[in-house]
Amino acid sequence: AEKGKKATEDAAARTAKDQKTLAKLEKLAQTQLRTATKGENPQFELRTRSLSNVSFNEKRRIIELGDKTQSREFFNTSMARKFIQTCLVANGVMTLIEEGKTISIRQMFYMSKHTLKGTSENTFEDQDESDPIIEDLEVGIDALREELHLFANRRGLMVGKLVVNDGGDQIDLARMGRGGWGIPSICEDDDLKFVKCDAEFILLVEKQAVFHRLNEDRFWEKYKCILMTSEGQAARGARRLLQRMSTELKLPIYALVDNDPWGLYIYSVLKQGSINLAYESMRMAVPTVRFLGMSSTDYKKFNLSPAVQIKLSKEDINRAEQMKAYPWFADKKWQKEINELLKNGFKMEVDGFLTKSISFITEEYIPKKLRDKDWLT
Repeated sequence: AEKGKKATEDAAARTAKDQKTLAKLEKLAQTQLRTATKGENPQFELRTRSLSNVSFNEKRRIIELGDKTQSREFFNTSMARKFIQTCLVANGVMTLIEEGKTISIRQMFYMSKHTLKGTSENTFEDQDESDPIIEDLEVGIDALREELHLFANRRGLMVGKLVVNDGGDQIDLARMGRGGWGIPSICEDDDLKFVKCDAEFILLVEKQAVFHRLNEDRFWEKYKCILMTSEGQAARGARRLLQRMSTELKLPIYALVDNDPWGLYIYSVLKQGSINLAYESMRMAVPTVRFLGMSSTDYKKFNLSPAVQIKLSKEDINRAEQMKAYPWFADKKWQKEINELLKNGFKMEVDGFLTKSISFITEEYIPKKLRDKDWLT
């Protein structure tokens, strides 16, 4: 009786999203059971997550996953392992939703891992096996990782003119001291709500060191903005939060990254989405984000010292040439930017502005860029 009562209470506590995700998982399980009961070959039909099934939507300006599919069959020696792994992860997710618990993708690896009885075979050897299965399940049942009650370690920091409600706690990002507020892995509106915003724009910087320089100088206070660092390539939580702030708060977003192919790629993923997560672009990409810098022309424009130059490697050159061929970099102004990088023969880090003065980036560089509307889109 107690178990029945608890099950009823748990069901009542589930959100509409949870109920919807559970229904999808149950349908998936029932389909496999019916097929197996008939003595037929159980299989999952999954959209192919490869470059051949990805395209750039010119109208929406985002990368999208196509409709090509592939089967994952149980009665196939090359597919049986992944088929069972998919079932194990799906079962683990159902348990999480039913119990109202959330765990990390690392913990899901351990939750699904065991040695098959009577053998020395493990269901999973390492997390490199389980993470792609989670992504397959997301695509297979059209449910986000967050809806599967899974999260990754938080990465990214924010400060500025914004108050949020994070899981029931109200947090003023203008009172986060030198450290900043850590961006959660899950940034959906069920968990994170915007309470008050006095910001006029968002400035995202690639590196945490640059973030701390700007934060110590109180850049966000002087220019009424939200300051954010992605700490390298932006994690899913940071990208989702940026998109929500763009659409819900209607704030312009400026990106400041290093002047190298990797910095351009970080900006590109923010703007168009990524090939690996093409199925998530509609809720992560921000086509309106503006490239504030660091531009290849900034070397001459701001009379920088030769000390900031870092010679382009062969890998840098090859990567830059590849990026020139991307449809989202086909515009003349982007071709000019990449060609200038190659012509220079060197790359630069944002930190190089310290050769001018400690707070040059805060007091001169960014204000002038914004004032002159010197950015790329």
